[in-house]
Amino acid sequence: MFKNIRADLAIIRERDPAARGPLEILLCYPGFQALSLHRLSHRLWHSRLPLKLAARLLSQLGRNLTGVEIHPGARIGHGVFIDHGMGVVIGETAEVGDRCLLYQGVTLGGTGKDHGKRHPTLANNVVIGAGAKVLGAIQVGTNTRIGAGSVVVRDVEADCTVVGIPGRVIHQSGVRINPLAHSALPDAEANVIRNLMERIDQLESQVSNLQNSLRSMSNGQPQRDLYRGKSQNLKDREILEFLGEASEKAEYRD
Repeated sequence: MFKNIRADLAIIRERDPAARGPLEILLCYPGFQALSLHRLSHRLWHSRLPLKLAARLLSQLGRNLTGVEIHPGARIGHGVFIDHGMGVVIGETAEVGDRCLLYQGVTLGGTGKDHGKRHPTLANNVVIGAGAKVLGAIQVGTNTRIGAGSVVVRDVEADCTVVGIPGRVIHQSGVRINPLAHSALPDAEANVIRNLMERIDQLESQVSNLQNSLRSMSNGQPQRDLYRGKSQNLKDREILEFLGEASEKAEYRD
């Protein structure tokens, strides 16, 4: 147990630049405190003596003190970092591998009321962003990242990036991912909108070409131009602002 606690201390100092020393981590990091209490309650849970109630009481104490709820039956590897911690829930049959990183609001939960294995299994070096939910007896492979707010209900292979509701694999490189590079997570919804806007541009260009062809065939007869009012230009700007591109395309379709 103490070997795991030392590994938990070391991983926090490695991954959190705000951690200035072991004493600060011991006193001020609720994720570390919750894991330390869990490791003790886990030993009580698996004791040959009838100590499961004591294990649950210790787990409840940890929940009240730290805001992190870990069932004493959950299996957690060494070097695990629960950053910020508040709102994290880890179910009874969940398994968390070595050097995993969980942010606040993460749920490793079950689906249904079946007995037996009903919670997720995380392999080593998995990163789960804030507020993400991983549900059911599924497997999440080594070095996988799950984006903030995602809901994952199916197995995920190693070296993947998963985002969205339901979670979709949008990247699989086979290369170990930097666990702190959350800014590199792709925005699947924004990419879809960009593709739709490009398609609309192509269609409008084709319509404009057809209009010019009709004008050249009309022997000087007036042709009605396609109507494009200020409201449409405003909508385009709103879309670009959502995509974070308004400053680059401020003159878009003016």
